[in-house]
Amino acid sequence: MSRFIKTAYAHCDLPCGVYDPAQARIEAESVHGINEKYDGLSQEDKWRAVMIKEQRAELVKHHLWVIWTDYAKPEHVEAKPDLHDLFWRATKQAGAVKKSTSTEESQKLLDFISEIADWFAETKS
Repeated sequence: MSRFIKTAYAHCDLPCGVYDPAQARIEAESVHGINEKYDGLSQEDKWRAVMIKEQRAELVKHHLWVIWTDYAKPEHVEAKPDLHDLFWRATKQAGAVKKSTSTEESQKLLDFISEIADWFAETKS
């Protein structure tokens, strides 16, 4: 091994403090905003709105999975046994809003993200 390479030990891919469900919330708020305005858009703008909405919903999934796979630890699941199900339902809901322009569906996504944010705030050190 080179003298310039040092082994690093961490429970995640970056030092703690870099994760935050706010990123997912911002993208989900964008999705919700598009759904709120969708019916009043021109046909051309509807096409663009759907494309943007689908991209933002995919980003929600990405941000949630990063928190789930890189931040969450076994002790988090022990303290909150439904944590896996919460992340699964939230990411499934992000997929569902890609297929819908319903504000009820996008609000469900925001509600899941709020629940994740509450858990995250309790565990963040």
